[in-house]
Amino acid sequence: MTTAVQRALGVHRVLAPAGVLPQAAHRLDPDAPTGRDEVRIDVERLNLDAASFRQLTEAHGGDGDAVRAAVLGIVAERGKMQNPVTGSGGMLIGRVAEVGEDSPLGLSVGQRVATLVSLTLTPLRITDGLARWDGRSEQVPARGTAVLFARSIAAVLPDDLPEVVALALLDVCGAPALVERVVRRGSSVAVLGAAGKSGCLSAAAARDAHARRVVGVVRDDREAAALRGAGLAHEVVVADATDPLAVAAAVGEPVDTTVVCVDVPGAEHGAVLATADGGTVVFFGMATSFPAAALGAEGMAADVRMLIGNGYTPGHAALALDLYRRSAGVRALVDPRVHA
Repeated sequence: MTTAVQRALGVHRVLAPAGVLPQAAHRLDPDAPTGRDEVRIDVERLNLDAASFRQLTEAHGGDGDAVRAAVLGIVAERGKMQNPVTGSGGMLIGRVAEVGEDSPLGLSVGQRVATLVSLTLTPLRITDGLARWDGRSEQVPARGTAVLFARSIAAVLPDDLPEVVALALLDVCGAPALVERVVRRGSSVAVLGAAGKSGCLSAAAARDAHARRVVGVVRDDREAAALRGAGLAHEVVVADATDPLAVAAAVGEPVDTTVVCVDVPGAEHGAVLATADGGTVVFFGMATSFPAAALGAEGMAADVRMLIGNGYTPGHAALALDLYRRSAGVRALVDPRVHA
């Protein structure tokens, strides 16, 4: 017998191991009837998080068929999409099919929504074998069903944006919202991975927060040119985010806040080195090793506050969509990635 709190968190859908929350579970039940406090979604598209997609692509040598088979295997085994290597998942869009009479989410049958909770805790069943996906992009056309709990979050898709754009923005909407909360007027900010989706939104949010200096760190000259053209950073520098000394040298004068938006492991120490004593490092990349970050900061005697990028901040979806709508620079960086 589960309590109301346990049901709201989805514990009743956990098949193994017993007693854990859905995100920590090895397997969820996506097939049970929709509960009184649940919402069932007819899935239309998945968005794999960048770290997970990169890991799967590299593990299978860029073979799209093998990547597709791997995703299908994960979902079949676990009843959710949770990469066993990165531990991360992504999100999805779909149409509301059923709404339990006690659901507090305020959704209605027929609405097209994006889930703002991770696929790592969302019961998911795939019914089409992902036949329309070539395994070569983060966005995955799909048919199936998913379940939202009472403590889940979803956003109704906006009418004025293409669904692929809305999905890409909502997948990373926690990043600019937390940047807006953390960055102080007149402070300095470095964004690692500033030409990516979460990176450009974070840079735009830092500019909106009236940071006096925004440094965009990118991996190559092509991204540097794109970021300069977008006009979201005061300074654009090229450095390997996994090379701590190179990152620190590229940033120059340490900044008050460093935001890590790269999807590769090993960026922890460079972020710490680039941050001034008393400053803040925000880790959004799902490839981050938090032991490496904590122990590295200790080993460098770095007096920095380190924050885990929470995917939820009140108003995060609206903020990300608004930044896209009113920032030509954000659109210039997001659109090519989404439509590639």
